[in-house]
Formats: sequence, structure tokens, C-alpha cells
Amino acid sequence: MDEINKSQIKLSQLLALLVVAECKNFSEAALRLKISQSAVSHAIASLEEQLGVVLFYRGRHGAHLTPVGERIKVHASQALRSVNAIKKEADLEKGLQGGIVRVACFRSVATHILPTAIAKFHSIFPDINVKITENDSFLSIEESLRTGFADIGFTYLPSNNEFETWEILRDDYIVLLPPKTNLDNQQISWQQLAEFPLIISSLSPCQDYIRPYLNQAEYPMKIAYEIREDSTIVSMVGQGLGAAIMPRLAAEPLPIGIKECNLPVRLQRIIGVAVLANALHSPAIYAFLDALKNTGRFAVKISV
Repeated sequence: MDEINKSQIKLSQLLALLVVAECKNFSEAALRLKISQSAVSHAIASLEEQLGVVLFYRGRHGAHLTPVGERIKVHASQALRSVNAIKKEADLEKGLQGGIVRVACFRSVATHILPTAIAKFHSIFPDINVKITENDSFLSIEESLRTGFADIGFTYLPSNNEFETWEILRDDYIVLLPPKTNLDNQQISWQQLAEFPLIISSLSPCQDYIRPYLNQAEYPMKIAYEIREDSTIVSMVGQGLGAAIMPRLAAEPLPIGIKECNLPVRLQRIIGVAVLANALHSPAIYAFLDALKNTGRFAVKISV
């Protein structure tokens, strides 16, 4: 043990030993390792010098292990397996191999944002499962974070200081008009909007956004229907029952025939991702947040 300085034996030397032993040829080993043949030769020669034994017979027919080389090869294989096991143990401890990330979201996020983010995440961390729970409102999502039923939640910004949040995107509210509507302009006026029975979401925070917004209208607005499901709202517009005001992300994909236009005054919702502040989060959670960066067609503004 004292005769050999173990720090002088490099993993690259042991790997070269195993590959040359398998290929029985220095040049083929170099191709496999993607290094020069001289680098392979140097790795083997320096290892032989350090150990004080000849590991390979070299000749016109290639390189073949000596008897002592065969015995050392067994230990080299074990050493490299042990190094891989050390790395796996470290990754398990860091939470990047195995485990689960629980995400609470609402339907439009689940439809348009998460699939791309999950695919990107799984390409890097295939053994970490992502569990998605769809919620009716951001209030129930935030409650899931508080109670520990979710690790990451999508919500509306600004939020309160219970959460650490990052902005994901800004989603414009739009007007959906029935198929037979004659409207030459992409921008609808207050007067034109007032001519339609309005269909809006019955859920918060859309209610909290739309009702105050309509109060600023120059003409009285008639809310004819308050509907829970986004798909039902779109279907009702398609049947000519009124015009809908809803977020663009929630409206897509629009059926053929339904017309889309901008509101008289711009209205946006700011969607963010949140984790519970001052809590201990696993590296897998932050890795998933990182996977959300620049996901799909959205300019994600996360910095972790």
C-alpha cells in the first residue's frame, strides 16, 4: 500500500486499459475513446511504469494482456464500477435520480406549457417522475403549496410573500365573436362590444379581472352567461349565443369560424410559477423550474 502512490493512478489510465484489452488494438481503442493513438499509448505506458509490470504484449497482431494484465483488468473494472456507483449515490442524495416533482396548475397551463417543459426535463432527468394536478383556480393551487400537496404551482402574479415566484408569461384577454359577425377591424370598440350578450368565466380570478374592467366601459355591458368550463364558453360562441371575453391561452385552439379580436383597452393576466418561500426544496424542484426557461413559444423569465 505504501509502495504505490494511489493518486498517481488515473481513471483515464484504467479506462484505456479496459478498452485496449477489449479492442486488442491501440488504434481502435483510440477511436473508441475519441483521443489520439499516442495518448492511449502514453496512458498504458505510464500505468505500466507506475505499477512496474508489463500489461500488454505488443506485436504485429495487436495488443494482448499479459497474465498480470488480466488480473489487473479485473480490479480496473471494479474500480470504474465503484466510481460510477459513487456518482449515482451522490445523484440520489441530491434528488436528481428518482423521486417525484408535484406540479399544481390550471388547464391552459397544463395544455400549452407543461408538455414541452416535461419533455425537456425528462430528456435530462428520465428517472424523475412529474405528477400534474389540475385545479379550478389559483387559490386552490396556492393552498396545495401551503399544505404540502404540491411542490410547484402556477398562479397569478402578483402573489403574497408566502411564495417565491417567477414570471412565466403575460397572457392577453381577447374577444371571441360568433362566426357570422361582420367586423372589419381587429380592434373592437366599446360600442361594438356592447351590442353582444357577453359570456365570461364564473371562476376567480377571471371574474376579478373582467368585472372591474367592464366597469370602465363607455357603454353599458350585458353579462348574459357565466360559465365554468373554457371549452363550453368557446362552444357557446360558436353557436352564436354571444361574445366571450377570455384569456388567449384558455381560448386556444379556436374552432374554425370563430373570430378573434382585441379588447377596446388591453387587459392581461400575468402567469407565474411559485414555490413555498423559506422552505427546503430538493434540487429536482429547481431543475424542473430551470426546464421551464424558454419553453415552447413563450419567453419564460425564470431565474433560479
